[in-house]
Amino acid sequence: MPVEVYVDGASAGDPGLSGLGIFIKNGGKSESFSLPAGRLSNHEAEFMALIEGMKLCAERQYRIVSFRTDSQIVERAADLEFVKNEAYKPYLADILRLKSHFDLFFIKWVPSKANQTADKLAKKAILLNQSE
Repeated sequence: MPVEVYVDGASAGDPGLSGLGIFIKNGGKSESFSLPAGRLSNHEAEFMALIEGMKLCAERQYRIVSFRTDSQIVERAADLEFVKNEAYKPYLADILRLKSHFDLFFIKWVPSKANQTADKLAKKAILLNQSE
């Protein structure tokens, strides 16, 4: 059974202080993460949320993962393994490197309303930047 991972990035401004929300469902257990991300654009925060979610899954040695994101650009980049925008190429390189840790990697776009837990975690993480 795949581990389900919901990821979202949020920015207070574009660019602005950013946060990453990651919600991992593994069977009956779940983990929530709110990670401050410094100053990023909204798209960069979305990419970083996926990357950090992949790192957490790799650390836990999950082999089959299914990610959910409400960012179409991130879903397409990870699925097609391609980005046009030069600014996003380093993020794609990280995603491709991290994909090798998994036997199966899935990513699916979901509407924002289906990603509310990760969204709340990301917004909470924005505030963590200011306290550091």
